[in-house]
Amino acid sequence: MTTHRLSAAERRGAIEKRFPTWTPRTLAGALDAACEEFADRPFVVTEAGTWTYAQMRDWSNRLAGGLAALGVGHGDHVAVVLANYAEFVAVRYAIARLGAVTVPINVANRTAELGFIVRRSDASVLITMDGFRGLDYLAMLDDLGEDAFPALRHVVVHPTGPGEPRTGVRTLADLSDTAPITHPAGHPDDVADVLFTSGTTGEPKGVQLTHDMLLRTAYGSTWGRAYTDAHRVVFSLPLFHVYGYVEGLLTVPFVGGCIVTRLTFDPATILDAITDHRADDALMIPTMTAELIRVQRAEPRDLSSLTHLYSSGGVSPHGIWPEIDEVLSPGEVVTGYGMSETTASTTCTWPEDPPERRATTNGRMKRAGVAGDPDLDGRLVVYKVIDTATGSDLPHGEVGELVCHGPGVTAGYYRNPEATAAAFTSDGWLKTGDLGILDADEYLHLVGRTKDSYRCGGEQVVPGDVETVLARHPSVHQAFVVPVPDERRGEVGWAWVVPRENHTVDTDELVAWCTEHLARFKVPRHVEEIDVADVPLTASGRARKFLLAERAENALRERA
Repeated sequence: MTTHRLSAAERRGAIEKRFPTWTPRTLAGALDAACEEFADRPFVVTEAGTWTYAQMRDWSNRLAGGLAALGVGHGDHVAVVLANYAEFVAVRYAIARLGAVTVPINVANRTAELGFIVRRSDASVLITMDGFRGLDYLAMLDDLGEDAFPALRHVVVHPTGPGEPRTGVRTLADLSDTAPITHPAGHPDDVADVLFTSGTTGEPKGVQLTHDMLLRTAYGSTWGRAYTDAHRVVFSLPLFHVYGYVEGLLTVPFVGGCIVTRLTFDPATILDAITDHRADDALMIPTMTAELIRVQRAEPRDLSSLTHLYSSGGVSPHGIWPEIDEVLSPGEVVTGYGMSETTASTTCTWPEDPPERRATTNGRMKRAGVAGDPDLDGRLVVYKVIDTATGSDLPHGEVGELVCHGPGVTAGYYRNPEATAAAFTSDGWLKTGDLGILDADEYLHLVGRTKDSYRCGGEQVVPGDVETVLARHPSVHQAFVVPVPDERRGEVGWAWVVPRENHTVDTDELVAWCTEHLARFKVPRHVEEIDVADVPLTASGRARKFLLAERAENALRERA
């Protein structure tokens, strides 16, 4: 019998035998522990090659020596602007080896955003690509000037741009040409990462996560999704975000598996990677999943190795779940919910859940096996729903703001006490900003964002209600509803609609459709087509609604 034929419960049992109790470790300590068992197994696979566990450990140890020579030590902050290169993984473990703190930065950030995060994070060292996808990071730093970063002492470059590397700069290769540091410094409860949120509503905030938070959450996903031995996960999700980082990179060492990363998302490339590397699993956001289905229909590949699929983050297009089963046929498909402040996913459907759970919910509050908190029934994060006006607890089935607490929740934002105070209730629960329902079985049903809701003629409108109705129309692939000012009603809805392939947006038809299925005050006043590539997204695939609202208001002004 092969492990692929074992039930999810049997696979969890195998993981539990290997980890009968939880041992807190640092990230570097966890890599060392994996090397004791899996030294010669592949760990990281990129377009450039394959690195085993031992090779990645040794490389990161040399980089740790190079960073130490620059003065990096326990508690220092190192900012990192790297795409999904193997160098990113080596750098992250190197920083952890020193007990320092990684500040991963979104590679799509422009000059002002890059400058804000490097400055706000107090980074003493910045490790950056010179260029990526048309962006010149060194030119951005030149524009900002040395005086913009009082704490920054060194810039280290990983040459990736199309031109000649800049002369006279220190490179990652220089750092790795040093004596290695092999003993991990620091403590599992130390902050390992400060991840700046990409901001669906405004200014980025630095989420602080400890080594133990990260590893417990990763183990919970490995155990809950019932990974097989040597589990292989394909993704192009950025390693600077918790989805690819925690649900991908940090999960596989528990079973001696590997990540197969790609620098950018291309559906054909992802499908080829699944086939070429006989991958068990893929991490996707809904827009990516829809593209995989489209390309696989047109040009079928052998996806027989694919036994798992995680499609989460953002609103799933209507009807996608049966299409996943039909076209990709992974066997075990799950969805979930989480955020940087909760160390990644905190709710998830289980592989053995009936299909309607993934189609109608965002999963159940997630248990984490031996890594969970016994006082929280084995969970790391628990949720409740509160009234947005009074703050009082609401019963099952009622819509309100989701709040959470537990050892998987950040202690607060770096150097931002005002934002930290605003993020928590008086009794210490983190306000997620998401509207949702918890049913009697503790499954979560996301409804929308508290800041996305608006009042039309005095009636509250939750955009998710409208988006769900629009997504059921046969011409609609995705819909994003935002408020715009209206002289008579205060605010009205503007629906940005991504049409299905070979369809166009018929405004009158969609307004009539909404009128048939929604209360009058919920029917959007404006409906406009938008290309999927033009929808501004966070790294986790959520639409940046405030940017869509700005675009809608600009369009209104142009019409006036």
